Amino acid sequence: MSATTGSRRRLRRLGLVLAGLALLLPGHWAAAEEGLTAVSWGGAYTKSQILGFIRPYEAETGVEVEVIDYAGGLEEIRSQVRAWNVKWDVVDLELFDAIRACDEDLLVAIDPQTLPPAPDGTPATEDFLEGALTPCGVGGVAWSTVIAYDRKRVERAPRTLEDFFNVQDFPGKRGMRRTPKANLEWALIADGVEPERVYDVLETPDGVDRAFKVLARVKPLIRWWRLGEDAVRLLETGRVTMTTAYSGRIYDAVQRGEPFEISWDHQILNIDVWGVPKHGEHTERALDFVRYATSTEALASQAEYIPYGPLRRSSLKRVDPDMRPHLPTAEANRKTAFDLDAAWWAEHLDELDARFERWLDRPVQVPRYMPH
Repeated sequence: MSATTGSRRRLRRLGLVLAGLALLLPGHWAAAEEGLTAVSWGGAYTKSQILGFIRPYEAETGVEVEVIDYAGGLEEIRSQVRAWNVKWDVVDLELFDAIRACDEDLLVAIDPQTLPPAPDGTPATEDFLEGALTPCGVGGVAWSTVIAYDRKRVERAPRTLEDFFNVQDFPGKRGMRRTPKANLEWALIADGVEPERVYDVLETPDGVDRAFKVLARVKPLIRWWRLGEDAVRLLETGRVTMTTAYSGRIYDAVQRGEPFEISWDHQILNIDVWGVPKHGEHTERALDFVRYATSTEALASQAEYIPYGPLRRSSLKRVDPDMRPHLPTAEANRKTAFDLDAAWWAEHLDELDARFERWLDRPVQVPRYMPH
């Protein structure tokens, strides 16, 4: 036998040994091959996704989904995509961020023709609600920012948006999300601007100044939050008597027995979409996940765990009647609803966010009637 023949046989035996090890360790090898990282908003919202469609997706496909929480924004996505070191396979984005990310070429284009039809055969392009399909994102739910309060800690319940900004008749600490989005719109509406004129007013320097002056009324009383669960904890711990909050998070807290109430007056409606960052290693798998997560069945199932409005007409029909009154899109809750203009914020966020952060750093004069 030649040395060459002996070497070939030894290599063949080594290959058989490695193949055998692969068979003995299928779980480890499969996990490395079939993993997917999804990024979402944490708390009750992520729970609704895990129970609504992530676990079923894992069971059907064998793909293990790791869910990571974040507070929104594009900084991490920009960093990963530009470095070609993408660790986030699929991300739940606010619509205005999805628009910005697509404009910056950070997301994979998604062909709506590849999305599954409704059970009755209606094409996805006709089944999704207006605005839910974008060049780089597929809509999941309509969600809402509302005013929430602890009924055991207020002498007089706030019923209108104006009450939130009325620190004399409604004393006490307040919570607000640390962002100009929604806060500037609310400030102007509370100051008497007609909702349909809000963005026209914000287009002017005087209009922006006016909004910040209204926010200054409550600034000494504000406890700022970034994550949806933080707003709930502010109420739970008694650090505030009222706060802006996501309606679904408040619903979840009430189910746990918390004495919270919602004022739907001028709730601000927004939508979230799934996007897939460019240059990822699992792009096709991520797109498959998006198709599954935005199917009729998945969106209807998610609504069993959190009352946000699914963005497919076929899914809305399947929402439990007991849950429908709690949806931000329910007729009774939409009477004074304000639709956040995602395209406007995609254009103006950087400028207004910078001003907002500068404004936060400025000292304010505490009013004499501020409660201790």
